[in-house]
Amino acid sequence: MDPVLHPARLSGTRTMTAAADTVAAAAEFIDRTLQNEGAWYRADDVGHRLGGVLASYGSSVGAVRGTVRDALRKFKDLDHDGTVMLASALWGQPKPGARPVFERRLAAVVLMQSNIRLLRHSDLTRLEGFLRSAQARELAAPLLADVLVPLLAGLGERERQRADVVLARWRDDPDPQLQAAADTLGKDLTL
Repeated sequence: MDPVLHPARLSGTRTMTAAADTVAAAAEFIDRTLQNEGAWYRADDVGHRLGGVLASYGSSVGAVRGTVRDALRKFKDLDHDGTVMLASALWGQPKPGARPVFERRLAAVVLMQSNIRLLRHSDLTRLEGFLRSAQARELAAPLLADVLVPLLAGLGERERQRADVVLARWRDDPDPQLQAAADTLGKDLTL
């Protein structure tokens, strides 16, 4: 693309590429650190506890929290889009054909919890996908308590009305995880 004829388009592309590069570097940093912090006996324990549906590095919860804290210090420029892109990258498979990793998913929850002020009502769809695919109460519970409850509590009236439409859909969804989340959120936010 000619920078003289399309300077705004070119700089926009660079900005998007830079953001994607930052997210990729942050995901790599978190993944590598969690692997280094892992222990085989904890990985075995997580694997047995979760029935083998998720892989595990065997990192402690403290290591996951510390790794996310260090990543946020190292990658200070994570805005809303970068935060949700990084959370999605961590939630997914570390490589094609591999099982999702429990500690990566827990890091995604901690990341969103740490950046709750950046999240919006429009992120409920992404969070819905996380709830549907959590595969473990140890992920669904903090996602609900530490991300969804504070997110909804911090919304303005207009955004809350939009969020209520999503929650109403969750109540009618055949997925019991979403139904339970909608019920819990309805109770927690009416007190």
